[in-house]
Amino acid sequence: MAIKRETKFGEIELSLEAIASVAGEAATECYGVAGLSNKRTIKDNIYEILKKEDYVKGVAARPVSNTAEVDVYVILAYGVKVTEVAAEIQKRVKYVLEKTFQMRFKAVNVFVQDVQIIG
Repeated sequence: MAIKRETKFGEIELSLEAIASVAGEAATECYGVAGLSNKRTIKDNIYEILKKEDYVKGVAARPVSNTAEVDVYVILAYGVKVTEVAAEIQKRVKYVLEKTFQMRFKAVNVFVQDVQIIG
């Protein structure tokens, strides 16, 4: 599935995998984020940090009319303020997605899967 956009040059299709990859990279650059977690581990209770090539497993993107919504599943570092880091992830991911793809994103939802001691 893809998100279709009309531009003056024609129609563009953005794959959900491309959106997920950019969103995952932006999220992991935020302070306090240990990494992304697989979105399917909610029911398994096994949380491990994903590698860069697996960021698509930690981000879910879905089309909503002419925009998209993005869910980011993260593991945070122990000792950070969860609400502040989650808000920063939302702002950064939305900003990077909108700058990269030149389109509006309706929502960025952050799901904190785990808190781990890093070091």
